[in-house]
Amino acid sequence: MNRIFGSRWFALLVPVLCLAGLAAIGFIGPRRETPKQEDEAAAAPRYAAIPFDGKAAYTYLEDICKLGQRISGSDGMRKQQEMLEKHFTALGAKVERQTFKVRHPLDGSAVELTNLIVVWNPASRERYLLCAHYDTRPFPDRDPTNPRGIFTGANDGASGAAVLMELGKHVGAMKSRKGVDFVLFDGEELVYDENRDRYFLGSEYFAQTYRNQPPQHRYRQGVLLDMVGDARLIIRQEQNSLQYARAVVGDVWAAAARIGVREFEAALGPNVRDDHLPLNEIARIPTCDIIDFDYPYWHTEQDVPTNCSADSLEKVGKVVHEWLRVSLLR
Repeated sequence: MNRIFGSRWFALLVPVLCLAGLAAIGFIGPRRETPKQEDEAAAAPRYAAIPFDGKAAYTYLEDICKLGQRISGSDGMRKQQEMLEKHFTALGAKVERQTFKVRHPLDGSAVELTNLIVVWNPASRERYLLCAHYDTRPFPDRDPTNPRGIFTGANDGASGAAVLMELGKHVGAMKSRKGVDFVLFDGEELVYDENRDRYFLGSEYFAQTYRNQPPQHRYRQGVLLDMVGDARLIIRQEQNSLQYARAVVGDVWAAAARIGVREFEAALGPNVRDDHLPLNEIARIPTCDIIDFDYPYWHTEQDVPTNCSADSLEKVGKVVHEWLRVSLLR
């Protein structure tokens, strides 16, 4: 703390101290809300009215994690595919499997990968894309004590899928002529060796198919959800998203501001290589990555449900719900 000396500074302080005293005893007049407080008060009812249940999303996250590791081509992944297909079909969506094969990074054997495409209002040729990866890394390679242990992938793998599972309950109520697709990407991180193995296998295959075999529909915009369950949630504007999809970033953060979710900070975030890159660079679908990359348990054994929170899932889910609702009205 700096100390102030001299009679000139004291003379300047006297009126300030007097005004402070008058305010303290009520002579300045009635207290008025600041614009920020007024905005927060207006946003609270909007947030409460959005039908997204964070506790339900957290339960979905736990259910996914109970399946164990969901490495591409594993029994855990197959069980997860069955769970998700059953869930979305029961909600009235059409579920398609986009299946392809890759070489296993270790032994070269064929591994079957499957992108799950969940389709709402399939007749529409103008569509929006919401996506997440749902595979888990083979090992917690950044764990300080056991880098070849068990990787649960609660935040990095299950959180995006859990948000989409809960959001799926409400898409049908958004009456629009436009369509919505959820895509769950396989093979995002079938990586055993950082210096050798490729990331983003599922999103790359999806983007190449969209480009090389154009469907009758076109995607106007997309949003990718990755690592959105951190109990200490802070989401800043990812740099590649700003480069490729600045308008989408603006719309998403405007939605967060409207409903008062302050964890979406309108500040420059990290530069992240993620599934949105093939969507932007290959498919030319303007796609924003919603990601909290400042997660202390990234790629460690501690990426478990107890380090995620229902509140974080709810805030992300409600922002995405608000973004999608407004987008479908355009």
